[in-house]
Amino acid sequence: MELYIKQRVFTWGDRFSVYDALEREQFYVEGEVFSFGKKLHLYDLNGQELAYIQQKVWSFLPKFHIFRDGSEIAEVVREIALFQQWYTVHGLGWEVEGDFSGHEYTIRNGDQPVAFVSKKWFTWGDTYQIVIQPGADAIAALAVVLVIDACIEMAQND
Repeated sequence: MELYIKQRVFTWGDRFSVYDALEREQFYVEGEVFSFGKKLHLYDLNGQELAYIQQKVWSFLPKFHIFRDGSEIAEVVREIALFQQWYTVHGLGWEVEGDFSGHEYTIRNGDQPVAFVSKKWFTWGDTYQIVIQPGADAIAALAVVLVIDACIEMAQND
């Protein structure tokens, strides 16, 4: 599955869309403005919530919880070591490594890729592409990408 998100459209109170390769809207995301911590809702085009993302407040490093059908499926934690950062996705057994500010990274389940994220320079606007591998949980992968995007935005605004 190949999806696209326009870069720099991310604001917490707005709605933005996730598109396929033919520029057709596939999902939309809405953020909550007046909430304690960051909160996002991922919906299908019929308005059914597919995932809910909530920031864990009072955490030294960014942590986000991903929920589906009211149950937590994952906690995404930004990890930092000397001159290196990555994300661990507890609950799914995934790791995310790469150049996050450049939107060039890979989500992996052990040695198996789950999704690749890369910036596309000559597409319909500044966008980044998410290529989700066959058999992977596309909604969970998209939710992880949204968490990383939120972390990048928070770091740029600090």
